[in-house]
Amino acid sequence: MVVFAAQGDPRRSMELLWRRSTAGRSTADEGDAGSGNRPGPRPGLSVEAIVEAAIALADAEGIGALSMRAVGQRLGRSGMALYTYVPGKSELLDLMYDQVHAELPTDYPTVDGWRAALTAWADDLWACYLRHPWVLQVSSARPVLGPHEYALLETAARILGPTGLPARVLWRTIGTVIHFVRGVALTVSQSRLARQVTGSTDDEWWLARSAMLTEVAPDFADHFPTLTRLERAGAFQVDDESVPYLEQEARETFQNGLDVLLAGIQVTVDQSHDALRDATERKSGSLPTE
Repeated sequence: MVVFAAQGDPRRSMELLWRRSTAGRSTADEGDAGSGNRPGPRPGLSVEAIVEAAIALADAEGIGALSMRAVGQRLGRSGMALYTYVPGKSELLDLMYDQVHAELPTDYPTVDGWRAALTAWADDLWACYLRHPWVLQVSSARPVLGPHEYALLETAARILGPTGLPARVLWRTIGTVIHFVRGVALTVSQSRLARQVTGSTDDEWWLARSAMLTEVAPDFADHFPTLTRLERAGAFQVDDESVPYLEQEARETFQNGLDVLLAGIQVTVDQSHDALRDATERKSGSLPTE
């Protein structure tokens, strides 16, 4: 299930994202027809309270359960009461998506270099996605353009700034790391969802099918010799067998893949520095021009 954010009224969404402190009322909603007759004053609604309840709902039941009515029920109100603060579900999704990113730190020490800082940034993003797996169903093709989403990018750009990478390369590098983190985190979230939906564990699923390969494909090793060598060398084993296989494999893919990705960025940084040094030396006459 893919959900597209930024589908509501552009002006209203942007005003709520960037002027959230003045966007909602904090007084009690006396006109809520679904409020019941509970005694005593009732706490007022606010944009912040609605967004918090909506995130909790999506965390617990998935993005498919999101509706104004369901969020209202979590707050002890009718769905109609929420429209005073948020125009509709589309605008609410924008606010939810942006607010989740507010959990991420915006300051990473670079005393140990950009690689350590970017690793910590990616680790935090990975953990955030796993806390809120529904975020991975929100397409990144159309960003919400909220302050916390921009803070995520600003932080990464600040970390990579000292590398001296050209602006375009630096920007694409940030995108590459984000896509990598999202992709592997999606595998973990889908593995967890699969257990809930199908009722079978990863191990049960693998054993039921992989055991049949020798029966249905007795010449498997002849057709896939490289994969067979990898399997015999232990490539498909995991370090922690107490964790479901697919989830553990994804975690190791994240850790190993991030190391490889950062090493590639380091090579790009070194090449950029070499090219800049050569260009400077040619300009000064230290190197012959071609």
